[in-house]
Amino acid sequence: MDISNLQSQPSEGHSATSAKFQSVYVPLRTLSVPFRLMAALAMLLLMPKETNASSSDNTMTRNLGGVTVIATRPLSQIGLQYTPLDSASLRDNISLSMADVLGFNSSVFVKSAGRATLSTVSFRGAAPSHTAVTWNGLPVNSPSMGMTDFSMIPSYLIDRAALLHGSSSLTRTSSGMGGLVDLSTSPADISDGFKAQYVQGAGSFSTFDEFLRLTYGNDRWQLSTRAVLSTSDNDFSFVNKDRKEFVYDDNHTIIDSYYPRDRNRNGSYSDFHLLQQIYYHAPRRHNLGLQVWYTGSMRNVPLNTVDYIDSRDYIKKQRDNILRAVASWQHTAVAMTFNARGGYAHHWNAYDYAVERSEGVMNTSITARTKTNTLYADGDWGWYPRRNVFISSSVNVKYDHVATTDYAALAGVNSYDKGRCDAALALSARWQATSALGLSAVVREDIAGSDADAPTPALFADYVIYRPANLTLKASVARNHHFASLNDLYYLPGGNPDLKPEQGWSYDLGASMARTVSDAASVSASVNWYDSYINDWILWLPSNKGFFQASNVRKVHAYGIEANAGTALRLPHDWNLDLNAGLSWTSSINDSDPVSVNDKSSGKQLPYVPKVSASLTGLLSWRLWSLQYKWCYYSRRYTMSSNEETITGYLPKYFMSNVSLERRIPLRPVELSAKLSVNNLFNADYQTIMSRPMPGTNFEFFLSITI
Repeated sequence: MDISNLQSQPSEGHSATSAKFQSVYVPLRTLSVPFRLMAALAMLLLMPKETNASSSDNTMTRNLGGVTVIATRPLSQIGLQYTPLDSASLRDNISLSMADVLGFNSSVFVKSAGRATLSTVSFRGAAPSHTAVTWNGLPVNSPSMGMTDFSMIPSYLIDRAALLHGSSSLTRTSSGMGGLVDLSTSPADISDGFKAQYVQGAGSFSTFDEFLRLTYGNDRWQLSTRAVLSTSDNDFSFVNKDRKEFVYDDNHTIIDSYYPRDRNRNGSYSDFHLLQQIYYHAPRRHNLGLQVWYTGSMRNVPLNTVDYIDSRDYIKKQRDNILRAVASWQHTAVAMTFNARGGYAHHWNAYDYAVERSEGVMNTSITARTKTNTLYADGDWGWYPRRNVFISSSVNVKYDHVATTDYAALAGVNSYDKGRCDAALALSARWQATSALGLSAVVREDIAGSDADAPTPALFADYVIYRPANLTLKASVARNHHFASLNDLYYLPGGNPDLKPEQGWSYDLGASMARTVSDAASVSASVNWYDSYINDWILWLPSNKGFFQASNVRKVHAYGIEANAGTALRLPHDWNLDLNAGLSWTSSINDSDPVSVNDKSSGKQLPYVPKVSASLTGLLSWRLWSLQYKWCYYSRRYTMSSNEETITGYLPKYFMSNVSLERRIPLRPVELSAKLSVNNLFNADYQTIMSRPMPGTNFEFFLSITI
């Protein structure tokens, strides 16, 4: 680790003054949203400067000499394909969801139709349901659908995030056949005192984002309250290439045609999040924590490009109320660790769709209501019998209950009320055999209801072949499985209670390195090859009963390469440059036999899996200024399992560029920052989901005040 660019500033958690300020109260919520930025800035300007302030109001930056820190690699990371996300990417701006962060900072594929729409993440050519997601250990995947909507997770509520690719996810869970996205929140980052931060964002399409965080900490307690509110009309314009208008002459003969410019209709939304955290450091190395996260969302579902609802009234919206709570206990003893968690999650979802049949008369197609409840508990124990050996065990129990009804459907259709209790036991051993060789083994046993699959073993190894550059070879082999969701089992019509778990084997081989080249430069890189086979893949296919039905029909062979590289440079005259790049090549092939004479999917790439995806982020900073550029690329994605080369059979490749410029203004004890972001810099015309338009070039401005 190279620590070579430190700034001599007071800590954010400690005030440098004892001056008293006159109380200034401005009821921001009573103002119209565009004036909140002005009101916040006025509060800052009215605040007196500290009585003993000097010319030191201007932050002084000093470049210190390089410091090399040598540490032992954690035994828990032996052989793992592990990608931590930089905290700066999580704090880029409050308008970002975790879908946005992962799209620009990882090799996973993010399938999204824009802000405030369903956004899913896929690892290594697997399905979104094969991506496990946890928040402070609590499973986030929907008990009914089995997947996670990442647009519902603001990045500003996440303190740490990491990806565990493929078999590496078995160290935490068995449900991530593609991988695991591990999210967590942390105690307040101050040890004594109070800190407040308010961020106001305003952008194109009447988009407004607000963030407030209040934190307090001392030797025993850390408290944090965070709130995020995002609203938008989301009515961007676009050229609709899925609809053609014709020009006629006086004889009603077509003489010309053109693509009309439409607006994103019915795209407005309002999302509110409130996160409360309480942590207590008890005597004798006992730590207690409580995190409660509430989400209230109202989203109109945008019409697609081929929806020809014109002047008729319509309703197409989704409402969500989500509550998640996790209580935790941690204890560290001599050579031992103990952890226990208990969690609860409740999700109420409403989806309504109706179109005006005649003036004042609505024809209701869908009135769906779904309630899910999850109770979760886990515990783990770890023991270091020797410094180079770590043995651990864990057990977890989860109960899911789903009740869903479509009141607009026929009685008993599209309704079910089911619950299931899942349990898992895991044993692991990690051994640093020599200073260069590390070995690890994990065995998991999972039970879903009354069904138990065979144990899932995983073996990991790594070997340091060149220590000055920490050049390390990594390898793993593992068996994995994924139980069907309650929707797959019980949805009416089409659910199949006889579904078998999806299961398969995966293999990884890769290398990584990281080296501090000099006091002013460091580099890192990794490359990994993976090969996985998934049998009994669950697919919904048309049946002779007139509806789709879930079946274990597909075998999938997914293989490819993941590569990453990064560098950090400290340049003369207080300039700094950070570059990070990622590249992924994925082949995800349907190896199944045709299910009918018309099935042309055998041997073809799975739908919505790009062969190539790439990302690049660059951050150039100078003193209090920073310029960031983000770029991502997705190759052609087929929309049909037959990979047909028709107009509607695939989505063209595209690249996306975002740029932002930020200026920090230290005004002790307050720090102000202003940031301008430009999204889709080159006005790319693209879609990530068929018939779902995406916005062109758009702008956002953010003002942040930290006390």
